[in-house]
Amino acid sequence: MLRSITFAAGCLAVSLSNYVIAADTIPFIATPAKVDGKINEDVWQRALQIDINNVNWPHENHPSPVKTTAYVYENGESLFIAFDAKDPNPELIRAFFRDRDKNWEDDLVGFKIDTYNSGRSAYQFFINPFGVQQDSIENQLTQSENASWNGIWDSVGKVNNDGYVVEVELPLRVLNFNDTNGIKTMAMEFLRFYPRNERLRISNMQLDHANSCWICQMPNYRGFENAKQGKHFTVIPTLVANQVETRDFENGIAEPWQQEKNVEPGVDIKWAITQDTTLNATLNPDFSQVEADTGQLNVNDSFSLFFPEKRAFFLDNAEYFDSHMNLIHTRNIAAPDYGVKVTSNKNGHTFAGFIANDEKTNVLIPGNLGSDVVSLDRKSENLALRYRNDFDDTLSFGATTTRKQSDDYHNQVVSADTKYQPTANDTLLLQVVASDTQYDSAFTQEFCDGEISDCELNEAALRTLEHDQRGLGYYINYSHNQKHWRAFTSYLRKDEALRADMGFMSQVDFNKFLTGFEYRWYGEKSQWWNRARWYTDWDITHNENGELLEKEIQTNFNINGPLQSFIDVGLEHRKRTGLRIDETRFDIDGNTELFSENTLWTYMEIKPISGVFAALNLRKGNRVDLANNRIAQMRYARPSIKLNLGKHFEFKLVHTYEKLEAEGADVYTANLSDLRLTYQFDINSYLRLAVIHTNIERNPDNYLDEVDSRYKSLGLQLLYSYKLNPQTVFFAGYSDRGYQDDELAALKKNEKTFFMKVSYAWLM
Repeated sequence: MLRSITFAAGCLAVSLSNYVIAADTIPFIATPAKVDGKINEDVWQRALQIDINNVNWPHENHPSPVKTTAYVYENGESLFIAFDAKDPNPELIRAFFRDRDKNWEDDLVGFKIDTYNSGRSAYQFFINPFGVQQDSIENQLTQSENASWNGIWDSVGKVNNDGYVVEVELPLRVLNFNDTNGIKTMAMEFLRFYPRNERLRISNMQLDHANSCWICQMPNYRGFENAKQGKHFTVIPTLVANQVETRDFENGIAEPWQQEKNVEPGVDIKWAITQDTTLNATLNPDFSQVEADTGQLNVNDSFSLFFPEKRAFFLDNAEYFDSHMNLIHTRNIAAPDYGVKVTSNKNGHTFAGFIANDEKTNVLIPGNLGSDVVSLDRKSENLALRYRNDFDDTLSFGATTTRKQSDDYHNQVVSADTKYQPTANDTLLLQVVASDTQYDSAFTQEFCDGEISDCELNEAALRTLEHDQRGLGYYINYSHNQKHWRAFTSYLRKDEALRADMGFMSQVDFNKFLTGFEYRWYGEKSQWWNRARWYTDWDITHNENGELLEKEIQTNFNINGPLQSFIDVGLEHRKRTGLRIDETRFDIDGNTELFSENTLWTYMEIKPISGVFAALNLRKGNRVDLANNRIAQMRYARPSIKLNLGKHFEFKLVHTYEKLEAEGADVYTANLSDLRLTYQFDINSYLRLAVIHTNIERNPDNYLDEVDSRYKSLGLQLLYSYKLNPQTVFFAGYSDRGYQDDELAALKKNEKTFFMKVSYAWLM
């Protein structure tokens, strides 16, 4: 198939047959380009030229309003790409100095590459006009992107009078690929994001919106004949030092500060054992994360909060462990002494496994209406294995097993899953999971404060904790997608004893049936809107005893408008079971009461000019007051704003407000503010201040049980970061935390930390 690819002057005098071959071939040129943001070397005149001229989002395959050309070649060691992005109004280019992976709203150029040409996953590399890097891995199996993955590659960007130019050198050792063949075929897409009144996705390929697999539609390119994985070896020594001071309060009186100092050396190793297999190992690792987690409110919620993984050892090839259920969530491993991971991909066969110990034993205990976490100060061992076979473009099969154990406790999980796409429009997902779990007495004592006879857990929860349990669950999902509409249905069942302690399974003892439909409209260029969507679904959930947990119908309508605006309005009607959190903890076991919840909500966002983003999420309706087992009136607001003041300074504020009223009086009012101030000196270093403040006021007279009338907390972190690349880094900072409750007359600090981390990546 002929593509919109042309050669530079001097290469035009070729026959038509040679042109067709060359159009799909990335040339080998031994000379490496100087990556300096200037396309003035002779080597670029011999590179493959690719026109990026097709808008395939939000519109379906419209001509591009701007001209963009990519120049591509490889030299057996690296892939070199230069982008010449023309702009009739270069003063409107949106670009800022930020930390890597933080500039997704800027003008961007980049490329996606499916190195195995399997249609299952693709590396993504994007660069803003200043050379700031964004990279991630797109996983077609889970329909998700892992933006936490970081490769080591080089890029430089420069703005000029005609637009901007970006040059990239991507060492091929960053990629996993099969080098047993001589000439290799990889699927690639070359892209430009052009954010103005609307954000245009401009590509070198046409995109069929009826096909949910975008990776499968990427065109093929031949070349890389001399490219070899090689036995690349990376050693990353790390030194972490910190000083932690903590104190407790007894009856409102502060006890003396307790100080602990730590200096911990460690080392990470990455070794390409063969062209297909990679070993990651870490000794005495720093598995701390430097940046503060985003603040989350958890007032009228019975389920544990989810926090994403941010640690480098677990992020490398993390997508190899993915399945339809979250069976491997590595944030459960808190403080290991060692970790070893092996990943491999060859001829459609993908294998991944890791083992790590942990100084802690952290286990999520789920029920059908909520979950809780047990954290024991004793060591545990953790194992995860995953295998997937992609038979062809339509069928894949996977298997997963995990084991977590500590003393007399263990949890073993085995699972099988498949993905089948008989047509480009139809997708079937299946997964079966089984577990064997045995808790020891420490778990029951943790829940019952050491007195099992006085435990407030109900009989169902106690059965699960006191006996060896074997559980079973399965998931079925079918969807049919067309350009303008999509229909889908799913069934998920997890019995009472099912556990996945290496994953994030916050709810069990339920079966849920869901069905839904959505319709999409596409606007024309002359219209003020470009896309609109109507969505609706209905679901019903029971526990194993056949008792209704929830029945819900929801619908929403959203539209994309001018100034990159987006408005979404929805309505939800739900019948659900009530729960006394402090009595039944997280299970129902008969004698349940159903409540009706009705909620009207809206979400709005806009990016009116370069460097300005504003959003607002509003909810109003009635909601079950879980602590008091009754219906209550709820109001919720979450405004957020992000301002770029100049090219270096960013102001970001997110505030969450939630208020609950019942029986004519307040139940609680909660406020959480998350402020981030960042000054980016250049593409390598920044200084950031993070402040998270929580204020919860309760009305004790409107609670069945005794509660504090107030709770306040204030967390602060000041961080300096220098990154030569994602693995050669220097961090230094200070953080503290304080709180106030009914025993304290004012907010008092109870934790202070000074920390420093330095690591250096030696590539061999």
